[in-house]
Amino acid sequence: MTETRRAWLGLLVVLGPVLLVSMDGSILFLTMPTITRALAPTADQALWILDSYGFAVGSLLIAFGNLGDRYGRLKLLMIGVAVFGAGSAGAAFAPTPEWLIGCRVLMGLGGATLLPSGLAVLSELFPEPRRRARAIGIFAATFAAGFAIGPILGGLLLSRFGWGSVFLVNLPVVAVFLAAAPVVLREARTTRPGKVDLLSIALSAGGLLLAVYAVKEFAAYGPSWPVAFAGVAGAGVLTWFVLRQRTLEYPLLDVSLFREKVFTVAVITGVLSLFAWSAAAYLTGVYLQSVLGLSVLHAALLALPGAVALTATCVLTPALAARIGSRAALVTCHFAIALGLALLLATTVTGGAGWFVASTVVAGFGYGISFSLVADTAVGAVPADRAGSAGAISETANEIGHALGIALLGSVAAFVFRLLAPEGAAAEKEAVVSGLHVAMGVAAVLCAGLGVLALRWLPVSAEDVVSEGDRVVDCA
Repeated sequence: MTETRRAWLGLLVVLGPVLLVSMDGSILFLTMPTITRALAPTADQALWILDSYGFAVGSLLIAFGNLGDRYGRLKLLMIGVAVFGAGSAGAAFAPTPEWLIGCRVLMGLGGATLLPSGLAVLSELFPEPRRRARAIGIFAATFAAGFAIGPILGGLLLSRFGWGSVFLVNLPVVAVFLAAAPVVLREARTTRPGKVDLLSIALSAGGLLLAVYAVKEFAAYGPSWPVAFAGVAGAGVLTWFVLRQRTLEYPLLDVSLFREKVFTVAVITGVLSLFAWSAAAYLTGVYLQSVLGLSVLHAALLALPGAVALTATCVLTPALAARIGSRAALVTCHFAIALGLALLLATTVTGGAGWFVASTVVAGFGYGISFSLVADTAVGAVPADRAGSAGAISETANEIGHALGIALLGSVAAFVFRLLAPEGAAAEKEAVVSGLHVAMGVAAVLCAGLGVLALRWLPVSAEDVVSEGDRVVDCA
């Protein structure tokens, strides 16, 4: 087998788990009403079912990116896929909300091994910058497609099968990967492994969980001393984590990478774009089914144009960035997302399906640019032996943004709903729409603000943005 053929076959094998990991971050958006009827979770249990997966992935991506760099990326990939498969099988037959949340955490544990090691394996398979950029573009497009088609696939499966099918669909892909990966992929690790700082792992995961717990409890039950304590403690632990990274020889989070302005803006873009997308996907799923009364299949089909726009844009972004420059592409992405979210403000209790489709298409253009540029920037910014760590920062930005979007903006919508205290079906629908409008208005303002920041902060010329040759962004 030639090296070129092995590289492209290796890419194909890696893409299967990548698709699953991103897809499982969103596949429950349209499935939750069915799961709610089957398992009867409480309001906060329902939110944990949705985003415990994303927080497990996001909390551990940086740690597992480093572990893969030091002890073997292929080994970690194999273990992670097996754990992901076991969690999927358990989730499919979960008898209680607590069981399902636990299985989602197990799936997140496996998923956290896949994304950074997958990107690092691509860096080893495609050492030539132009081919690497093309491969990462395909990787990013697959990751984006998984997020986009997750709700659609969930809706299609539920139209024919029970809710457990949204997890069982993972198992054939897991089996194919475990059989093919040892044949077409080679082990790769850094030559200087260093030590793994267990305290940093605990600080990053614990700080995130405390902070998110505080937000969820505040939205569901209002202010209290335990909620305030959890919020302050979470912020303090995360601050301690960041400060500790600056003193370690082998940090989990390489703070020095953020000295590059393009890298910093790109990573913030990764957080904010998934922050907005996940909240919009979840809240509009509730709107289409609970307010407009659409079937899960009808709602899934309405999401299809946006999924196509997002995926196509992700594939075409490297060529777009080469033509107009990364600065212009990043700025365009922010304002496209903001405009798309603003279109949701036109939705009403009696109609809004057309506004929903228009919103997903316009915002999908911005999301596609974001997903592609963030991944290429992260991996191209560092030496090959730190590729897993840089890839972890990129995918952590996506996963943390994804989970925070549901947790924070979902909590904003829940707070508005609770504040209005609806009585009767009509008032309840009005409250759902009001919550959607407030949450999407906040997200639109944040995205537009980041667009203004990018205009003011990033260099004007494409040559300045693509600094130091291929080191930061290979736009080819």
